[in-house]
Amino acid sequence: MALAKESPPASSKNAADAEAAYRAHTRLWLRLLACTSLIEGELRRRFREEYDFTMPRFDVLAQLDREPSGLVLGELPKRLMVSAGNLTPIVDRLVEDGYITRTPSNLDRRVQIVCMTVEGRKTFRRMAKSHGAWLAELLAEFPENRLEGLVGTLDDVKGAVRNALQHRERT
Repeated sequence: MALAKESPPASSKNAADAEAAYRAHTRLWLRLLACTSLIEGELRRRFREEYDFTMPRFDVLAQLDREPSGLVLGELPKRLMVSAGNLTPIVDRLVEDGYITRTPSNLDRRVQIVCMTVEGRKTFRRMAKSHGAWLAELLAEFPENRLEGLVGTLDDVKGAVRNALQHRERT
């Protein structure tokens, strides 16, 4: 006579499922962090060595390149997800080096408008081409036919995290 296999109690199964989910979420986070750290570290090194430039300075120029008429200075920290205090020395250095201008708004003198200079735009475009080539080189071994699917999956992850944060803010 065969004995029926006993199922674990529901509470221990739920605990095991929760533990497995916790481990899977942790693995996902660690993989995302490792990929970001590897790529960012190499990009920082190359910007430093080839252009004597930093990633944060490049990121500011990238935002300004999208806005030919300039941006209100207070908008930059929001777009770059950094504090205004962290951004101030970066903006100051870009102004000193002639890559951007900072001028008071005609409507409100307390508001500063930052714009890329012609030299800043030329320099940024040259660095952006290198940036794209560096990424292509770093990701060359990743199958091209899987890129779109991965981007879509990461969009789903981003959406899930945003939803969880919004839910937390509402409660």
